[in-house]
Amino acid sequence: MEQPEYGTMPVNSDGYPLLLSEIKERIRSAQYEALRAVNKELVGLYWDIGRMIVERQENAAWGKKVVEKLSADIRAEFPGITGFSRRNVFYMRDFYLLYRQDEKVQPLVAQIGWSHNLAILERCKDSLEREFYLRMTRKFGWSKNVLIHQIENQSYEKALLSQTNFDATLTPEIRAQGKLAVKDEYIFDFLELGEEYSERELEKALIARIEDFLRAMGGMFAFMGSQYRLEVDGDEFFIDLLLFHRTLKALVAVELKIGKFQPEFVGKMRFYLTALDRQIRQEGENPSIGIILCKEKNRTVVEYALHDASKPIGVATYEITKTLPKALRGQLPSPREIAALLEGI
Repeated sequence: MEQPEYGTMPVNSDGYPLLLSEIKERIRSAQYEALRAVNKELVGLYWDIGRMIVERQENAAWGKKVVEKLSADIRAEFPGITGFSRRNVFYMRDFYLLYRQDEKVQPLVAQIGWSHNLAILERCKDSLEREFYLRMTRKFGWSKNVLIHQIENQSYEKALLSQTNFDATLTPEIRAQGKLAVKDEYIFDFLELGEEYSERELEKALIARIEDFLRAMGGMFAFMGSQYRLEVDGDEFFIDLLLFHRTLKALVAVELKIGKFQPEFVGKMRFYLTALDRQIRQEGENPSIGIILCKEKNRTVVEYALHDASKPIGVATYEITKTLPKALRGQLPSPREIAALLEGI
């Protein structure tokens, strides 16, 4: 049976798949923009409702009963509409109270979903911590579940405490992104390893759960290979894991160490990064970055080891089970330094 034709071009013409692809991409773009517009309007609506409730409570000395009555009356007036439960109307009030004096953060809340905003509202008590998750959710498009996972694993603290030499080795344009791409500690609680295991066993376990591994690393990494082969003047060398960071547009070499950090690890990583930059890095990509993942580290030893390193390297630890490093909050940078870093997101 002959294919129908439109004008003189049959639908199976060489140019048709490209046309179809462009139209589908345009439709997806329009759908995304429509969803974003709807979300912005919805969050704006909830903001205004919260504002009106707070203003009435402040000016007319109304108590909490007004929220309960509003919830019941709105649902009675609009029986098919959702989102106006007693609890959610209270959230609208709290939402407005939390951000009404924070002019820097106000534009951010409308750029993520209401459920995302509630996750941050419920789980984050510090204003800079809230700003961090608002900006990261907007930038990386985290789902609600991914956002909650990031909060529960203290990604805020781990990003700010990360030990790198990026201030001296990365350009200002990508420095903030680089610091946020390397955490101080990674949680690999999806692994099933005994108390003792080799570096090769750790590597194989991570490869077997590659999606979970990339998610734990931050969600913006693509997997390039394991035991990635480099040849330098006839000698072979192998990088444990090679990743690519989509935002940084840089190759990321990962070395796995089951013991404590040793200063000589930095020299080996510098060699790998030089080889990657000279042999593998493509035009338009940023300098390769190294991550040394150890079971333990002495922060002062790491600081000394990275001090004069000319290549961008970060040193992090990993845990097989979840930890709660809330005790490290006292070691976070000053609020001014944190605010400066957040501006780069």
